[in-house]
Amino acid sequence: MKRIAIGVGENENIIQACHIFKEKHPKTELRLVYSDEDLIKAAFDRNIDAVIRGSLSASNIIAKLKERYPHLSRATYINNGEQEFLLTPVGIDEGNTVEDKFRIALNCIDFLKQVEKTPKIAILAEGREDDFGRDSSVSNSIKDSRKLTKLLSENTDEDVKNYHILIEKAVQDKRNIIIAPNGRVGNIIFRTMVLLNSWPSYGAVTFGMDRVYIDTSRDQSIEGYLRSLVLAEELIED
Repeated sequence: MKRIAIGVGENENIIQACHIFKEKHPKTELRLVYSDEDLIKAAFDRNIDAVIRGSLSASNIIAKLKERYPHLSRATYINNGEQEFLLTPVGIDEGNTVEDKFRIALNCIDFLKQVEKTPKIAILAEGREDDFGRDSSVSNSIKDSRKLTKLLSENTDEDVKNYHILIEKAVQDKRNIIIAPNGRVGNIIFRTMVLLNSWPSYGAVTFGMDRVYIDTSRDQSIEGYLRSLVLAEELIED
């Protein structure tokens, strides 16, 4: 029997999602936990196959996980039936250097290959290419995007393209890995797409740890939490 632990905080949509999930997956055991401490314990418990943050707060949980897994990072999986991609970084303290984004991109590549998909990578920056020089922070972001594109092109065999600020073009081109300039920008993109415009998110796949851990927003809908449950079950090895 597969066992999934899931956190219950102030947003009780997660409870409704669990009820719906159990009707369709009666052989999967769900363990509802109500504190950060218990969810962290579940993440380290080898008798638990997968953990979903649910509607518990992220900061304390992620901090504790990073004590054991210092290179932890996340990528949100979005699939609306036509466009399917991993969006990363999405943690507000993640992806602040080219090296960080390079490591996260490699994790995304490995993940897509594990699920038998061909990676197509889009690199984003905080301005168009011809915006270079207008502002120091914009110029630095563009320089970083160039470095990351070059680094991935030289060290992988994947299809990599720098879209600068044109995320709409990257989505239209069906790029399935979208690398934001940093986690703060990635988090805003996630909230705009998923929480404001209702693009279907399955939660964030967590890399850098040898466990199935799905990170979710505290503000997610019943359907959003249900998708995260489905994703977690699919990622558990039989």
